[in-house]
Amino acid sequence: MEPYVLVLFYSRHGSTRQLAEAIAEGIEKNRGISARLRTVPPVSAECEKVADDIPDEGAPYAILDDVRNASALAIGSPTRFGNMAAPLKYFIDQTLELWVSGALINKPATAFTSTASMHGGQESTLLSMLLPLLHHGMVYAGVPYSVSELGKTQEGGTPYGASHLAGTDGKNSITSTELAIAQQQGQRLGQLALTLAPLQV
Repeated sequence: MEPYVLVLFYSRHGSTRQLAEAIAEGIEKNRGISARLRTVPPVSAECEKVADDIPDEGAPYAILDDVRNASALAIGSPTRFGNMAAPLKYFIDQTLELWVSGALINKPATAFTSTASMHGGQESTLLSMLLPLLHHGMVYAGVPYSVSELGKTQEGGTPYGASHLAGTDGKNSITSTELAIAQQQGQRLGQLALTLAPLQV
């Protein structure tokens, strides 16, 4: 089976999903590796509420084997008070068995996010997603300044990972600069996945 990069995300209004799709496009610019888009279900304060096993549309829900068998991982979330959203955190909290077995050691990883405002916590959200990746022994890959759009962006885009300025109504389209940063982030992650494959446990 061809190796793949798992692009795992939670998206409420679609902006984070669009970034995920751009990262997937970048991954697939590399020969010999593909992207696998997966999402996570929302969480509810009502204990009796259960999400359908398969979403009505879009990417399927992730299972642990999607993570275990991936050659690399990109995770994305909208910002919630400067932190990743609860649905993604809940899924990551279920990866204990992968940590115990060391299944993700030496695999490259990256993160991406979308916020309502320019200073709405893009970088702190990316850092919050970085923490569990480091605990898993993954090799974090941000966006280097060789990506020229990073030095020009007036919207989203950070060295910690791609980001998008969605606006308070969530209706801002992803700009060409944000798109280019996300695609190049994905392309770099795919390259690293192929390069680091011999070091993976």
